[in-house]
Amino acid sequence: MREFGIRPNRDLGQNFLVDSNILEIIGRLAELTPEDVVLEVGGGLGVLSEYLAERVAHVHVVELDRGLELPLRQALDPFENTTLHFADAVKLDLASLDPAPTKVVANLPYGVAATVIIRTIELESVVAWVAMVQKEVGERFAAGPSTSAYGVPSVLAQLACDVRVERKIPRGVFYPVPNVDSVLVGLKRHSPAPPPALTKLVQHGFKHRRKALPKSLELSPGGSKELRDRARAGLEALGKPADARAESLSPAEWRALYEQLA
Repeated sequence: MREFGIRPNRDLGQNFLVDSNILEIIGRLAELTPEDVVLEVGGGLGVLSEYLAERVAHVHVVELDRGLELPLRQALDPFENTTLHFADAVKLDLASLDPAPTKVVANLPYGVAATVIIRTIELESVVAWVAMVQKEVGERFAAGPSTSAYGVPSVLAQLACDVRVERKIPRGVFYPVPNVDSVLVGLKRHSPAPPPALTKLVQHGFKHRRKALPKSLELSPGGSKELRDRARAGLEALGKPADARAESLSPAEWRALYEQLA
């Protein structure tokens, strides 16, 4: 970093991966093949980017910080199978990437990790994810019903994927050393992404987390007493209490409730 005069940008959640020993663990969990097209969000100094480029058919590297262009170009220029996108991954038209990504492998910036994972689940071509994320984010995605970590990200991810927290990552693999713990979270797709109406139902259901689910739906944008009553009836049809809270429904029960209300 001294060579390029780079200082990590805390506002962008930059904690650069600097220990190459973790790369083989990431590669093994991602089950990389020569046919894979990988999307990496948060290229940083190119440590992971270079590792990926040596092993897969193509790597799309998305990086927001133009100040990292020099080290990224230096890492990627030897490889013809890479495309560097200087853009905000939250706003980038990911569906237009060519070739279409089949896997997401990344050290995700803390501030956008959850959003990026949910957005990429909407890409039909992506079948697997291995991402370094803040410990709380990883636990949220993998959480089960009726736990404090269970919420919208848990349901939306698990409606489409099997999710596991694979392992804790030592703080020392990053620079600067973060003041939070990180984990590798793995996702494997089993179903298409939930339709927009189901996504909205889940979001509205958790909007007033401490209230009964039907009441939360009533209070959300577009809600009504009629929707509240239909939700109560739908819950009872699923064998749930009419005043069940959002956190008590499994992803499968959320899908079933959506079908009841459709």
